[in-house]
Amino acid sequence: MSAVDLFLFVRGLAWTTALTIGSFTIGALLAIPLLAARRSRLFLVRLLASIAIQVVRAIPPILWLFIIFFGLGISVFPISPFVAALAGLGLIAAANMAEIYRGALNSIHHGQWEACAALDLGRWSTMRDVVAPQAFRVALPSAASYLIGLMKETAVASTIGVTELAYQGNQLSQLTFRGLEIFAFVGLFYIFLSLPVAWLSRMADAHLRSKVAR
Repeated sequence: MSAVDLFLFVRGLAWTTALTIGSFTIGALLAIPLLAARRSRLFLVRLLASIAIQVVRAIPPILWLFIIFFGLGISVFPISPFVAALAGLGLIAAANMAEIYRGALNSIHHGQWEACAALDLGRWSTMRDVVAPQAFRVALPSAASYLIGLMKETAVASTIGVTELAYQGNQLSQLTFRGLEIFAFVGLFYIFLSLPVAWLSRMADAHLRSKVAR
């Protein structure tokens, strides 16, 4: 494989990494108000948040990218392929991360909430000092697994012209007619990207568990 080919792969790797980190960050942040709405005391707010989450998760990622890039991008305002992919994948990540957060909060025993109420801790103090640290430890493995899955989902961005790994691999395979070699190389890049995430997740989880055990 030539130096030019490797340069294209590295360029695609940069776009894949940026898209993964960007969309995951957007999702992780937007999931917080979405979770708050999902756990609201108002039935209508809970219902609307639940419907929004289910709708976002039910529609395939590639269709969201088409809606944003070809729909909004043509009918409403111009939008670049990368921004469209970032918005679409970030929206999907928000819905999935909200459910991960919700599952983590539901795992906290109700006695913890009652103890905080007995100590007259405010809702914010209860969440910040008691519930959130425990929920974070519970949510970490699921969030890491979703991050790896999101990294693989970024391949759909190639359909709207984002020059990430899958796009570069497809372009090279059409130019060189070495599809098997090219896409095997692309697969190795995805593996090398996912392994550090899995390793860091296990290390962080083990560290948090050791702190709880002490």
